[in-house]
Amino acid sequence: MRDPYEVLGVPKDADEDRIKKAYRALAKKHHPDLHPGDKTALAKFQEIQGAYDILSDKEKRRRFDAGEIDASGAERPPRNFYRAYADGPGGDGAKYHGFGATGPEGDIDLDDLFSMFGGAAAGARGRSSARGGFKMPGADVSYTLRVSFLDAANGARQRLTLPDGRTIDVTIPEGTHDRQTLRLKGQGQPGIGGGEPGDAYIEIHVEPHAFFTRKDTDVTVEVPVTLDEAVLGAKIEVPTVSGTVSLTVPKGSNTGTTLRLKGRGILDSRTKSRGDQYVKLKVVLPDAPDDALTKFVEEWAKTHKYDVRGKAGMR
Repeated sequence: MRDPYEVLGVPKDADEDRIKKAYRALAKKHHPDLHPGDKTALAKFQEIQGAYDILSDKEKRRRFDAGEIDASGAERPPRNFYRAYADGPGGDGAKYHGFGATGPEGDIDLDDLFSMFGGAAAGARGRSSARGGFKMPGADVSYTLRVSFLDAANGARQRLTLPDGRTIDVTIPEGTHDRQTLRLKGQGQPGIGGGEPGDAYIEIHVEPHAFFTRKDTDVTVEVPVTLDEAVLGAKIEVPTVSGTVSLTVPKGSNTGTTLRLKGRGILDSRTKSRGDQYVKLKVVLPDAPDDALTKFVEEWAKTHKYDVRGKAGMR
């Protein structure tokens, strides 16, 4: 994966606002909803999303800048990691070979090796020895998973391929929000000697939508209407996160008029209540107004003067 600063086209000292603006502009340009079936656009969008995942998170950005993680968010080995394990603790020349080691004073057995890493590990070794074998739970693992806006809103199942080639099916609960972490019990690293496997923690990254935006459990969408629909009123079809519904546009509506669809927002998993959807109208003229409309407006304007900028306090 390319350097995230290069992907978003921002300098390394860019502030949060500049990073966010760059991301929004690129995400809007390459969003899959605007390029259906275009695999190149999809790959570009995923690259943009991955770069923003790193740079929008202060801790991840710090760790990337420090060389602790790479551009995909994967851990980098600490500096001198391999040498430390080759030379032994303190660089004293002891060479590890599996669970044994050879040092200046001869072989180091497993108990000695545990003692190098602290009394707690040595104690665990002693307890397991009493049962006749070494037993340790598996490590927890962390992953990120990108999901679409609508899958997060409505719930879905998505398959995640792990670095070791395994696949797990992740259930995305209805109403999942961006950066929410899901725990998959027993899906981490396998245990040793019959120990229980660790857990997998999945951080969900919700992709932006082409026209829906979300705040808490409410959803907002800007819907274009024609001149006659705005002036005369009309019934129109509008999209919601759960499908298309009919909406009444009142007579005399204007750009910015906002209508509420109660209960058409996102489910709150705690209260089991649902937010609302707000429909913001935008009056759109024909691409090329014809002579009849132009003539009508010219005659109408002669006797219907009104000061819209003065009303807005701009005079």
